[in-house]
Amino acid sequence: MEYILLALIGLFSGIVGALVGLGGGIILVPATLFLGGSLGLIPGITPQNVVGLSVIMMIFTGLASTLTYMKTKTVDYRSGLIFFAGSIPGTILGAWVNKGLDLPSFNLYFGILLIILSTLLLIRKYLKPVKWFVNNGKKKTFTDPQGTNHLYGYPVWFALLLTFGVGFASGLFGIGGGSIIVPAMILLFLFPPHVAVGTSMFMVFLSALVNSASHISLGNVPWLYTIPVVPAAFIGAKIGASLNQRIKSETLVFALRIILLLLGVRSIVAGLMG
Repeated sequence: MEYILLALIGLFSGIVGALVGLGGGIILVPATLFLGGSLGLIPGITPQNVVGLSVIMMIFTGLASTLTYMKTKTVDYRSGLIFFAGSIPGTILGAWVNKGLDLPSFNLYFGILLIILSTLLLIRKYLKPVKWFVNNGKKKTFTDPQGTNHLYGYPVWFALLLTFGVGFASGLFGIGGGSIIVPAMILLFLFPPHVAVGTSMFMVFLSALVNSASHISLGNVPWLYTIPVVPAAFIGAKIGASLNQRIKSETLVFALRIILLLLGVRSIVAGLMG
């Protein structure tokens, strides 16, 4: 029974994660903790091994979706590599700090993070674009399928600092970093949403390789549970990346906002109820 549940969670995580650039961990972690920790349907689940399972899954969701986005030319490889370089030390530190978290604390902090990110995306239309980052960094342009030109950019030093924090959250919560870096790319660096998603999934793939090494060394990976999750998530990521190309940018941001909000509220409630 637990393997069927994990396969379904993996499939949905792959679809949603690749669709909005989150990597899938942000779906898998709370869903598995709820079904396993709260309902007892998945034996032996702890925050530590759920995160370990999540980072292994994200290697394959990141790879599957990156291959799809490469075909549509919505991956900014240079930015992805810069963001990845900044995230490596944060990822290692986050995986180490994860050892000390119990389930209620994990859910509470995780939920607060998601609510903050969802709120930022909710009010993005009312915020003035932070053009300082674009004006003081290397500028890039992208022409979307509708023929609209987008100007975006960032200072490398700030990107490295920001992605250190992203890496820390990724290692701590097993979320792939996409839930933080995608809103940051859209709000701060003015990335077109489709490029933000494609570049995020490239970074998720690279970061998951480092992240998984940390969690494997800490003994956090429940290897038997990767059997249903990995292939289902890989298939889901291919589906999600394909759907991404058929959705308008504003619809993509709206979907991202709603997903973060719902998961954040559920996680906070679970944390407060202990």
